Amino acid sequence: MHTPDSDKTVAAGEDQLPTHPGSPTKDKQLPLSISSSTSTSSPPPSTSSPASSSSSTQNDKLPPTHLVSYSQEGPPLPDTFHDISQDDTLPIAYVPEKIPKWWQYRQMMREYVAEFTGVMIIIIFGDGVVCQRVLSLDSRVSNIVYGEYLSNSFGWASGVAIGAWISAGISGGHINPAVTLAMATFRGFPWKKVPGYIFAQMMGGLVGAAIVYANYIKAIDIVEGGRHIRTLKTAGLFSTYAHLLSSSSGVLAVTDRENAGPSKPTLPIALWILLVGIGASLGMQTGYAINPARDLGPRVLTSMVGYGSQVYTFRNHYWLWCAVVGPIAGCLLGAFLYDFLLYDGPSNRFKPRFEPGMLKSSQLG
Repeated sequence: MHTPDSDKTVAAGEDQLPTHPGSPTKDKQLPLSISSSTSTSSPPPSTSSPASSSSSTQNDKLPPTHLVSYSQEGPPLPDTFHDISQDDTLPIAYVPEKIPKWWQYRQMMREYVAEFTGVMIIIIFGDGVVCQRVLSLDSRVSNIVYGEYLSNSFGWASGVAIGAWISAGISGGHINPAVTLAMATFRGFPWKKVPGYIFAQMMGGLVGAAIVYANYIKAIDIVEGGRHIRTLKTAGLFSTYAHLLSSSSGVLAVTDRENAGPSKPTLPIALWILLVGIGASLGMQTGYAINPARDLGPRVLTSMVGYGSQVYTFRNHYWLWCAVVGPIAGCLLGAFLYDFLLYDGPSNRFKPRFEPGMLKSSQLG
């Protein structure tokens, strides 16, 4: 009977490597496994040529890579790896053995940096639009007036929206100490983060005000009458000061972030609409002081650059009761009322805790 060439036995004198028992074949595909240790072996030294010695030296300097090899267990190999022999290795992404210290610090600080940046953006846009509009009213500064009162509402609202877009995905986008305290009280935000959040927000307000002050310092000099003259006439460009017809006891800012339940991407749009409405409707009395960091951070800056203690003593320490205590109390009260009367989500502290059990007919009423 004729024997096909593929079935013939190789003669004893012919050169042919034996088939390795672990090598993949067409009938049996062995799985791929990734070894947990890095490659520490090096190719055997070769004295055939200097080039191979140089290549070996360069290979020793390369970072260690994980090895891909065959094993007898697991699913079959994909078609891509059919032709890889047992001794072949494939490098995969290099993973550092130790995470750098600077990266660990970065991860620890990124939430606070996000809050700092968010408030700084608010002040740059908000105080910036106020300085531009009010200072341009003086003909010695500008021949035309840049903006009107509605410009204030748009500027502040845009600053809040952009600040929220920057920080919402990292820190939650509080950008307001009153919101941070309300979230810790009613939404399970860690209390250990509260001091760091509030400090970052205050510093963001101070730095943002410093940037605006440096940008408009020459115009302020003209309006005030000199570099070393600073009065409440321009202090109001940076912080809130009550209207002469307003009383300190008639102000209460209520902030409710859960209303309408906007998604995270659309939250800045909701905040923009809210701020435009507040500024256009309720801004005359106090300059809509609803954010302690927005007021206190720039107020500290003004006291540092020449305005002195008058920024704190105005109207019997108005800044403390209206711009700091008022928004915090209002936000806490708003969150309490919303949770107690309306909110029915899983984090509601007033929601009854249900346990598995049998429901009696008498409990149905």
